[in-house]
Amino acid sequence: MILKLRVRGPLLFYKTKTTKASRALQFSSSGRPDWNHDEEFVDILEDRRHSSDLGHALRTFNPQPYQGGQPCSAAELTKTVLESQHLCYVIALETGSSIEEVTEEARRTLDEMSQNLQLGFIRLMSFTLTKVFKKLFSSIFVNMDTLSTLQQSIQQTPVILMPNHRSYVDFLVISYIMFSYDLPIPVIAAGIPLAGMKMVGEILRRSGAFFIRRAIGSDKLYWAVLSEYVKTIVRKGHAPLEFYVEGLRSRTLKSITPKLGMMHMVLEPYLKGQVFDITLVPVSISYDRVLEESLLSHELLGVPKPKESTTGLLKASSVLQDSYGAMHVNFGHPLSVRELLKGKINRCQYNFVPRSKDLPQKPSAEVQACVSWLAHVVVGTQEQGSVISPWSLMTCLLLQAPITVLTVEGFPWHQLTEKTLWLKRLVLNYGVRLNWSGQTSDSDVMSSSLTLHRSVVQRKADRVYLVREKNEPRRRPVSEEASVTATAKSVLMLAAYRNQSMHVFVRPALLAVALNITRSTQKNELFAFFCFLQSLFSYEFIFIPGMQFEDFEDACLLLKKCGAIRINSDEVIVSDSGQEILSFHQSLIQPFIDSYQVTFSSLSEQEPDVFTDKQFLPAVRNLATRLLLSGEIHTYEALSSDTQKNSLSALQRLEAVRKLRASENSEYKVDKAAVKHLADRLCKSHQ
Repeated sequence: MILKLRVRGPLLFYKTKTTKASRALQFSSSGRPDWNHDEEFVDILEDRRHSSDLGHALRTFNPQPYQGGQPCSAAELTKTVLESQHLCYVIALETGSSIEEVTEEARRTLDEMSQNLQLGFIRLMSFTLTKVFKKLFSSIFVNMDTLSTLQQSIQQTPVILMPNHRSYVDFLVISYIMFSYDLPIPVIAAGIPLAGMKMVGEILRRSGAFFIRRAIGSDKLYWAVLSEYVKTIVRKGHAPLEFYVEGLRSRTLKSITPKLGMMHMVLEPYLKGQVFDITLVPVSISYDRVLEESLLSHELLGVPKPKESTTGLLKASSVLQDSYGAMHVNFGHPLSVRELLKGKINRCQYNFVPRSKDLPQKPSAEVQACVSWLAHVVVGTQEQGSVISPWSLMTCLLLQAPITVLTVEGFPWHQLTEKTLWLKRLVLNYGVRLNWSGQTSDSDVMSSSLTLHRSVVQRKADRVYLVREKNEPRRRPVSEEASVTATAKSVLMLAAYRNQSMHVFVRPALLAVALNITRSTQKNELFAFFCFLQSLFSYEFIFIPGMQFEDFEDACLLLKKCGAIRINSDEVIVSDSGQEILSFHQSLIQPFIDSYQVTFSSLSEQEPDVFTDKQFLPAVRNLATRLLLSGEIHTYEALSSDTQKNSLSALQRLEAVRKLRASENSEYKVDKAAVKHLADRLCKSHQ
């Protein structure tokens, strides 16, 4: 493989040369994607800056829809759902109300939920978004190779667009791109709070959004209505369906463990033989800077998320005065469900029910495992399709400095530039997509990144300092706890951008930690500890189920490729020059280890050994604050509520904490001996 550079506009993309036959994404026998980076990205805002915004919005729109589908209005879709066997079955089972009352409730649910896509509103959105995007972003780069492949897929099968979710801009930009290139506008699963925004909610509904309640619980009728609505869209194929497999917007800017509810609904028409195939299209959206960066760090520290409202949107219009750099949208190679599930699942279990009786069926353990595997493949594909920014590399290094260096002494600029260039060479050796300008010097690239993120760091006298959020003027001095929180807000903003590239490093980083803790060179011992770390951090990072051995082999090959280790049949040996690379990787994982240790300590002190959700987060946050003030830990990421929740989920997975089923208040029982055992296995990582 030969490294080459391809210049497109003002941007230099580092590519890997491939043959024409390998341009498509292929899957190996193990199910791991083999990636291709020889792609063409085009700035779609370039033309918009030199042409009429109104002309673009009013131009002829001539999409080529799914050939097996028929046009379907919102009213026809609602009628089909209400008459479905599935919904009639659930209505017949409902007790306590007449069939007429339950049917009317189902109709009201559909009225609340359903989209009402209209071309006129798409044109309005296009005109508005062109204005907004030109103000916010310097460029929006789109992978044109895969966009043309998407057009072919849309005509052949029902298509499911599955973007990652980092910003409210995500679904807007995808519809904007689809309109700009004459692709059918998708119908989009959105949260119900957006529907309550005056005027905006109705505009979104008429632009293709359908709205889902966040808390459905055991409401069987709502589940049935939603499930049938989604499956009808897939069966008819009149428009692509778009939803976020992660379920929520990521507040840490790294991938979230996929939620499987919508995934089951989307796949069921294929599993029941109602469609020949379904095409999944992972979409990777990468931001130089996220609009909500400050809001996200506040939420991680326990500040309630502001309610979505039109008033709040208008107040947030000040963001238009700032710059957010470039955005990259990479439509992944279409994935055939039929091909991916070949040999993995037996669809015969669905054949016992006549197709005319589309009755609800509980998925088998085999189906659930397959759906989970496929969802993880999609999220992994999203990660591999992302574009890494210089700022993400810089934050990896800044966060490895002591907090006093960032807040008091300042990180020397020359040292940061040297280390970033070293890291740039490393990630290129790993084969990632790297967004690095080819028409300016390396120093200018990094200076521009620093300027773009001046809300969190600033450069003074050739040193880089962390910018802490200014407190409102007070008569009394700021408390130590408030000072910790102010620092944590800025640290968590840095950590979010580091997280954008964590998927690149996480596997070799886990191996580096295993080498450090076990002090072993034996492959079998290292592999066992590597698997333990994967299991422990399975809610922090995306690991495809059943791929532990392949992940371990990948980690070995990457560290060998960069000269950090030597490998023979039974051993992994650290090379003389490999310590710098291994130390860098270990330091990337250390904040997560330290944060989990805080959770372990908090639960070990828990009296009694039963606690609730409402008690858990404040207890861990208070302990982390005390430890930071005393200097016993230096990891401000221990204050992140997402990390705390992930550590609790990991403890449940490892059976050190058990959720009490009979509890009404989400109570948990801790096995302190098991928690202590986990803490002891990790404690050597400080050595």
